[in-house]
Amino acid sequence: MKKIELLAPAGNILKMKTAFAYDADAVYLGIPDFSMRVRINQFNMAEVKKATEYAHERKKKVYVTINIVAHNKHFKKLPDHVKKLKEIGVDALIVSDPGVMQAIRKVWPKAEIHLSTQANCTNAETAKFWYEQGVKRVVLGREVTLDEIKEIHKAVPKLELEYFIHGAMCMAYSGRCFLSKQILDRSGNLGDCAQPCRWGYYMKTINHDDEFELVEEEHGSYILNSKDLCLVKYLKELISAGVISLKIEGRAKSVYYQAVVCSVYRKAMNLISDKKLSKKELDIELDALFKELKTKLVHRGYTTGFLLKDKAEQNITNAHTKSDWEFCGQVLKVKGNMLHFKVHNTIKVGDQVEIIKQNYDIMKIRLKEMWNAKTRDKMDEAHGGGGGQIAMIDLGDNHGVDELAVLRRKMIK
Repeated sequence: MKKIELLAPAGNILKMKTAFAYDADAVYLGIPDFSMRVRINQFNMAEVKKATEYAHERKKKVYVTINIVAHNKHFKKLPDHVKKLKEIGVDALIVSDPGVMQAIRKVWPKAEIHLSTQANCTNAETAKFWYEQGVKRVVLGREVTLDEIKEIHKAVPKLELEYFIHGAMCMAYSGRCFLSKQILDRSGNLGDCAQPCRWGYYMKTINHDDEFELVEEEHGSYILNSKDLCLVKYLKELISAGVISLKIEGRAKSVYYQAVVCSVYRKAMNLISDKKLSKKELDIELDALFKELKTKLVHRGYTTGFLLKDKAEQNITNAHTKSDWEFCGQVLKVKGNMLHFKVHNTIKVGDQVEIIKQNYDIMKIRLKEMWNAKTRDKMDEAHGGGGGQIAMIDLGDNHGVDELAVLRRKMIK
């Protein structure tokens, strides 16, 4: 049986390193010119080279997105772009456009091609067509149900299937939306979406005969705001259906999001592979992990999307849910018992703090003392502004905390 892959997003080098620190097998990333993420994307070709070398040293993989809805102008730069990626030796290219795919083949005939979710592959015949074109893997549309995944796998068993398991959903069909272009002249199909579906709206009545049920709060109404996908309790079913790559959405999200989501899903995968657990025991463990994702991350509410033949849900009451926990730092180095970390949000002596280790192993502490790492002076609190302070805390013996681990603190109401 082929190893099941945990695939994480990478908006910059640090996010990629964090994903690998929390046991992701591969990351996907892209250059703004050809990627579905133009903003909050720090990659250039030099960074892609560094990322690929870092990954390969750890026997991890890097997949590069070339999945915009391409126009004629994009093909002028494309051959040189692909040539550089070939020289770097990235592991696969994620493509949605047949013309882009053809252009890639001219420059890099043996490139491994993964079909992007932007290509809207939702049936067995389309999957078979792309397999016959030399595509090794298809990233299925989020609109595909569990039964349909089984049918696609049965029809094209040699084709690798990838499916989104966590992250933002789109109010349009697999992201093909014109709202951002219409309102702000920023095309979501060229990776520059302003996410107007997440905004609060006020309704102005023009025709009094029209009826529209609207839920309004102090910031307006959220009529297009899709809930986030969360399938942590359905990984076993996905794997049984034929999915070999479990994909996390969120290249624009923080390193804290990266750490929590990667470690939670890795732990879920490890639990599923543990033959000693009964179904009841496994369900209890997965319910607990779902609760962690629900209570310790900011999100828009969770849905199983279309997987179980349900209607994907909208969050029409608010922009997002709040959490009682706040990301407060990431570990830079550990020297014996002393942990040095970059402060991202305020942390104070007396705070209840959790340090997330691999496999979602949580170290809980009540912060008693803290020092400035540069001056060695004691501090009562540290702040993330101005580039972030470097703080130190004493963890005692046998803590098992590694570099890049993240810290969060319980917010005091």
